[in-house]
Amino acid sequence: MIIFELTNTEKHPVYEALEVANGNRHYDFLQSIVGAVLAMDRQFLSQHVIKALNFHAITCLHTNPGEYRPCEVRVNNHTPPQHHRVQALMDDLVNMVNRGWETTDPVVLATFVLWRLNWIHPFVNGNGRTARAAAYFILCVKSGGWLRGEKILPELLRGDRDRYVEALAAADASLATNLDLSQLHALVSELLEAQLASSPEPSTDAPGDGGGAGPVIEGPAAG
Repeated sequence: MIIFELTNTEKHPVYEALEVANGNRHYDFLQSIVGAVLAMDRQFLSQHVIKALNFHAITCLHTNPGEYRPCEVRVNNHTPPQHHRVQALMDDLVNMVNRGWETTDPVVLATFVLWRLNWIHPFVNGNGRTARAAAYFILCVKSGGWLRGEKILPELLRGDRDRYVEALAAADASLATNLDLSQLHALVSELLEAQLASSPEPSTDAPGDGGGAGPVIEGPAAG
């Protein structure tokens, strides 16, 4: 059953309810995979993880969850690459990230992944959710554990949608000359600092123990 094919809208109450439920499971999985990667000492970004993040976000909502899109898409003023280019672009993305894993600042690396996944738009739906989760995966893994905070970065970005979309558009526009992620980087840095400041650093928890249950989504996810 694919809800969108039955309702032809994302505003149907059944769609919205499942979207919220998927979102909660999405973050539970994200927290679990961060812990698993650290426990197994496999600290890198893989396409399997990216696909799994998308699957948990849109399963039963849209077709092809966790699979690269088999068709062309258009997003506002951005036309993503043709679908036959997606696999090669994703290969390049994970290779670039993993080559710079040890030497690149975590926020710089996360910002690049956040922008690049949105630009490639590799999935039929849920690309924004997947990009935000993948960026947060990088931040947590490179920091050695699930980062504290009452509301995590992916949700803070979603809540600051206007500035987030503006920063993505600025990065897209800079491609014509020289890629400039400074506006998006500044936003990610600001919101990450706000997340960390929202919850005092625990004095008893061991580093990387996750700090308890994952966040709960209170409304339909965007993107």
